[in-house]
Amino acid sequence: MKAVIATVAAAAALAAAGSAAAQDWRLPANYGAVTLYSGFTPDPYNINVVAGGSIDASSSVSSSCRGWISGAPDFELTYQAGSLPLIISVNSNADTTLVINGPDGRWYCDDDGGQNLNPSLRWGSPSTGTYDIWVGSYNGQPAQAVLSISELYTY
Repeated sequence: MKAVIATVAAAAALAAAGSAAAQDWRLPANYGAVTLYSGFTPDPYNINVVAGGSIDASSSVSSSCRGWISGAPDFELTYQAGSLPLIISVNSNADTTLVINGPDGRWYCDDDGGQNLNPSLRWGSPSTGTYDIWVGSYNGQPAQAVLSISELYTY
């Protein structure tokens, strides 16, 4: 069902914006996938990644997105929502960005919404479904980073 909804949403997004052609949520995620249920422990759930890629998110996803990302998602989160918020953040010594294709088929981007030059996106009432996550590098240089999925903390 998600494939049908996501395909329709992706087609609509491409028709409307002419973007996101370089990002393919159907590709295997570079650093794996997890299914988490509201109230998961440990919180945060952390994944070591290398931020960056060869694709300019502002050209391929939306002019409001920043950073350089890969074609495939870096991580795939399947999430069963409950009453808690969902917070996806990055922690790195480099300037990083986030690009997320949510279960609603919409693209969400952040540059410096977390601490220092790190991104963070928060859903107060998150949707159940799959979140395809790209961790970008603002300057195009690969950077060590930790992707954090939490219901309690922003990093």
